[in-house]
Amino acid sequence: MTKLSKLSFKRNPIKWLAQHNWHNHPFAIPVTALMLLFFVSLGTFVFLGEERVVATDSRLVVFSHDKKQETLPTRAKTVGEFLERVGVPLNEGDIVEPSQDTEIIDEKFRINVYRARPVVVIDNGKKTFAFSAATTPRSVATQAGIQVYPEDNLDSQMETDFIKDAAIGEKVIIDRATPANLNLYGTAVPVRTHAKTVGDLLKEKKVTLAKDDTVQPSLETLVTDQTQVFVVRNGTQIVTKEEPIAMETQVVEDASLSFGTTAVRQQGSPGKRLVTYQLDLQNDKETGRKIIQTVVAQEPVKHIIARGKTVYIPADKEAVMAAAGIAKSDYPYVNYIVSRESGWNAAARNPSGAFGLCQALPGSKMSSAGSDWASNPVTQLRWCDGYAKGRYGSWSAAYNFWLAKHYW
Repeated sequence: MTKLSKLSFKRNPIKWLAQHNWHNHPFAIPVTALMLLFFVSLGTFVFLGEERVVATDSRLVVFSHDKKQETLPTRAKTVGEFLERVGVPLNEGDIVEPSQDTEIIDEKFRINVYRARPVVVIDNGKKTFAFSAATTPRSVATQAGIQVYPEDNLDSQMETDFIKDAAIGEKVIIDRATPANLNLYGTAVPVRTHAKTVGDLLKEKKVTLAKDDTVQPSLETLVTDQTQVFVVRNGTQIVTKEEPIAMETQVVEDASLSFGTTAVRQQGSPGKRLVTYQLDLQNDKETGRKIIQTVVAQEPVKHIIARGKTVYIPADKEAVMAAAGIAKSDYPYVNYIVSRESGWNAAARNPSGAFGLCQALPGSKMSSAGSDWASNPVTQLRWCDGYAKGRYGSWSAAYNFWLAKHYW
């Protein structure tokens, strides 16, 4: 077949066959049909193959598990769905970060599976064997199904006497606080303490005794389970109120998590305190009050959160942000918000009427940044930049607002 003849065949194979009388050949039709199917299939493969790689609903996930790290493409919407698709099961005590209901929105989204290790929790001599991937002794005990109180002390150690403790790996030892009942000027409150005597208990709780206060039982009495302690003040009207103590939150920056994602490493809880007031009375009516002491009835438990700090932003998105005049230090905040508002789709339209990368409502607001606001992502981002700084003061403040409210 000549070069010209080959070109004619590629342009119109049916016409070429008619001109060259291929109908007289017994294998012409089936061979031609196979060739046509081949070219159609090749074109379809190239088109669909390319779309499969660059489709907007596909993401790359950096997946760390079982002592290896993989970068996998996925169309899974959440972490839990991703784990199902890749066939990686979670066993007893395993932990996945971020949580399974976290949406996969960003490129190179990071998912970590931490496998449980064998642990033994020793609680007043009772041993509970479990598997846990938790990172603090309190979290290990909780994951093992053991209730611990804020005043309980927990310590983690590596097992050294395998024969005595009949265990390998890690052991968590719980030093329990003793439950008691403190009645402070008529207000009863349950407490937990490591104090040995009633006097030590009052010191531990920072109870200040006035000259006319009486304590029952005596200060030398040993504190045992459910000991009742009464502090009474005669001749003065006293009121005690319970108030919450806010828990402390500790944030740990973690490069193994994607920017904007978080994971709870230890569940915290608020505490309680008793505030005692002495009332000033005139004709049996209160005219004023003053605080005479504050007692911590229950200690708060620190809340520990791991916050992702690894940022991946594709070069094309960085180029758009740079063209819009956005500071490079703001790229992570902009990418986080825009990814969740529109998926970086400049034509994204919400049923509410919100439009564009940042979902301006109405979209015509963005005309202040340029007449091509409806189609130019750079123009849209210029408007978004002004909106973020004008309403929130900065992109970082806008990001924090979005984290709290899931809109901006």
